[in-house]
Amino acid sequence: MKLSRILSNQADLSRQQANQLIASGRVRVDGGVCRTAATEVSRFQAVTVDDRILQPPQPAHYLMLNKPGGYLSATRDDVHATVMDLVPREFGEDLHIAGRLDRASTGLLILTNDGHWSRRLTEPVIRVPKVYRVTTAAPIAGHTAQRFAEGIWFAYEKLTTSPAILEQLGACEARVTIFEGRYHQVKRMFHGVGNRVTSLHRERIGEIALPVDLAPGDCRALTAREIQWVPAA
Repeated sequence: MKLSRILSNQADLSRQQANQLIASGRVRVDGGVCRTAATEVSRFQAVTVDDRILQPPQPAHYLMLNKPGGYLSATRDDVHATVMDLVPREFGEDLHIAGRLDRASTGLLILTNDGHWSRRLTEPVIRVPKVYRVTTAAPIAGHTAQRFAEGIWFAYEKLTTSPAILEQLGACEARVTIFEGRYHQVKRMFHGVGNRVTSLHRERIGEIALPVDLAPGDCRALTAREIQWVPAA
């Protein structure tokens, strides 16, 4: 929200009065004087006027979860257990999921209450790589890597997927890197080459990797480095 609007809403000022107050240098954002009324200020930043707190900062949460199978990537559901059942209550109820996994799939899941940050993590045009370890029902054909690199036609959306990288690890096992996040994308790509995924485990999103010592069902806060890595919009 623009700084001038925060002042208008919280201090019961007209827009003109708010702009004049900002221009006078009496308004600070996170301790620094801000003289630009159009500055975008998040709910995680402190706004003060003459050292009086106008907007206290809300705590921002950034978590990773090692999702087990059988949990929905949803904040609530009337029938099935959701990943929120695995998250400590201390992090509040305003978390959302940045990049879902289907119920059967496992691995890295990111949860946050910072919508601006999560949009930068999942925005298709930024092309953040997502890495999956995949097991298939049938041996992976030799042409699969080339087909993935060329893109797979999705008839429902009437589009071809962006180039993906397949590293074969065994007859029925591979590591796949995609740069989009379409519905059931990896499973549908294998279906497009006549195979079927039997297990899907997300190992990494960009520079955020699932630690080997984070047990299924456990979560931890992201490090400052992991949070700051996310590309700028």
